[in-house]
Amino acid sequence: MKELDLIFRRVSIRKFLSKEIDEKTIRLILEAGNAAPSAGNLQARDFIVVRDQKIKNELAKASLKQMFIAQAPVVIVVCANYPRSMRVYGERGKLYAEQDATAAVQNILLAVTALNLGAVWVGAFDEQRVSEILALPPNVRPMAIVPVGYPAEQPSRRSRYPIEELTHYERW
Repeated sequence: MKELDLIFRRVSIRKFLSKEIDEKTIRLILEAGNAAPSAGNLQARDFIVVRDQKIKNELAKASLKQMFIAQAPVVIVVCANYPRSMRVYGERGKLYAEQDATAAVQNILLAVTALNLGAVWVGAFDEQRVSEILALPPNVRPMAIVPVGYPAEQPSRRSRYPIEELTHYERW
């Protein structure tokens, strides 16, 4: 089905060409991220766009030394903004902010694919260190580091479990 091609075409890219991405393209990717579903439409997510090489190096080191992060021309760090959601939902708002942020990550990955760019969702990082590097305010949690660039590799899609093994009807 043609409408779903983008979803099935998306792959994780960890090798990037040293080619810059213009600001208009980055804004489009961010707008796609913010178009993701959001609890109460509070959009309890924030995006940190990093182009500075020193900061990218620090983020890579804080991400279990996944140095491909530093090689991407742009790194987008998606954060959950707890206060924005908690002002309406109380303590439960933390979960909703995390959901808002991670839904945005998926939209970012799809937008990147649609624009013939590459990206990968990095979740393995030292949250405290990333928060320090980016000077995040209290109650803003980094949820994902997304290096973005022009792909220098064309990996094939990874295998997935048969959907029958993951699907339950009515009850577990």
